[in-house]
Amino acid sequence: MDNLLSIVTFTPAVGALIMALFLRGDDEAAQKNAKWLSLIATGFTFFVSLFIITQFDPQDTGFQFVEQRDWVFGLTYKMGVDGISVLFVMLTTFTMPLVIAASWDVKRRVKEYMIAFLLLETLMLGVFMALDLVLFYLFFEAGLIPMFLIIGIWGGANRVYASFKFFLYTFLGSVLMLVAMIAMYVDAGTTDIEQLLAHSFGTEQFSLLGVQVVGGLQTMLWLAFFASFAVKMPMWPVHTWLPDAHVQAPTAGSVVLAAILLKMGGYGFLRFSLPMFPVASEIMAPLVLWLSAIAIVYTSLVALAQQDMKKLIAYSSVAHMGYVTMGIFAANQQGIDGAIFQMLSHGFISGALFLCVGVIYDRMHTREIDAYGGLVNKMPAYAAIFMLFTMANVGLPGTSGFVGEFLTLMGVFQVNTWVAVIATTGVILSAAYALWLYRRVVMGDLIKESLKGITDMTPREKWIFAPLIIMTIGLGVYPSLVTDVIGPSVGALIDTRTAALSAFEMSTQVAAGGY
Repeated sequence: MDNLLSIVTFTPAVGALIMALFLRGDDEAAQKNAKWLSLIATGFTFFVSLFIITQFDPQDTGFQFVEQRDWVFGLTYKMGVDGISVLFVMLTTFTMPLVIAASWDVKRRVKEYMIAFLLLETLMLGVFMALDLVLFYLFFEAGLIPMFLIIGIWGGANRVYASFKFFLYTFLGSVLMLVAMIAMYVDAGTTDIEQLLAHSFGTEQFSLLGVQVVGGLQTMLWLAFFASFAVKMPMWPVHTWLPDAHVQAPTAGSVVLAAILLKMGGYGFLRFSLPMFPVASEIMAPLVLWLSAIAIVYTSLVALAQQDMKKLIAYSSVAHMGYVTMGIFAANQQGIDGAIFQMLSHGFISGALFLCVGVIYDRMHTREIDAYGGLVNKMPAYAAIFMLFTMANVGLPGTSGFVGEFLTLMGVFQVNTWVAVIATTGVILSAAYALWLYRRVVMGDLIKESLKGITDMTPREKWIFAPLIIMTIGLGVYPSLVTDVIGPSVGALIDTRTAALSAFEMSTQVAAGGY
């Protein structure tokens, strides 16, 4: 099918356009039509995206389904996927229908709410498919706008503060990336990502404000991209926007933020930092590994001190993203495989955990842990589902959470034993805060009068969780569903990086008179 990627990318935007032009009013009928149109648009997008994964050849380590045509101002519209990006596309199209279904009880400005999520899906998909620097940057930055509105309009009491903090953190980081992209165009003469992957950026050491920059231009470019992707992940210590954004965002916004938007930072490291700046990545890897280890321990301890369920899960997300950055910059097969697997797994598990919070928030309108207790007595189905995803978040064998953490730690152990040891303590800490949360919310006697009338999950809510349960257990039992797809592309990335590092080492020895 020609233009398959464009069809998948822009179908949600077409749905948003139809809704904006033809849906009028805000009565119950109009709200219902907006919800159904959004569900149809996201469902159709997922259906079409299945053609991508079924026709994708994992053994072909190049870009597939490539579309290229002239665009505006001499720019090129170019889209494609490889083994590293294709599963992020599938994660996005899989998650969005569930997000729309979880928003069925929204009553205020429903049409605008649905339009924001549909546009956000198009922009997120564009990030994972873009093969041109300018196109990538436009998708990457434009995605801030719908999420800014989702938090700022439909969020909690401090939504304006949280939305501006989210926007400013992520936007300021990306300004440096834009400067780096301009420098890349000047150096390479192209914005085509395929050609940039084959281009060798300068590594000659130079002095900047009296400081010797080891790795030359590559290091400067790496730092600029790092500023953007580290905020997006987010990495410690630039993570403080995430808990505020999660707490104030509506449930569906938290799901998208945790399941998909955070993954753009990890994807950026894999698409740009590691393959385009291999020498700089090697130089800066120890810094990233130690920052990641600190993030895992520190944010896990902070999670233990939280009284708000959403904030606890938000800090848990920062800790789990620490495993991702460790695995990526371990730069070996197990590490990168584990990092990608962890990102996909975290998408299902964290999304489900935020939905679990949303289920009881819709009933009680509070996220305070102390407001609950003994829910198992009135909500047995909820207790079982919450338990499954709590165990997956801890990394219980047989769930997808275990595979990602195990592979990542294996990869890091080969590179830096101490970092791996410190990171492993995060597994213990995650069990502490996750089980502490579950015990206080679900277990015990139902003694609070306000909870006596609480009802168990509706059939709609159970159906929303069903696909997430299938994926969490399915990938835990049969991880080859992911590793077989990503393995060859990751292997090719590592081989290319190794060759570049060998060439750099040889040139350094020649310059030093070693030959």
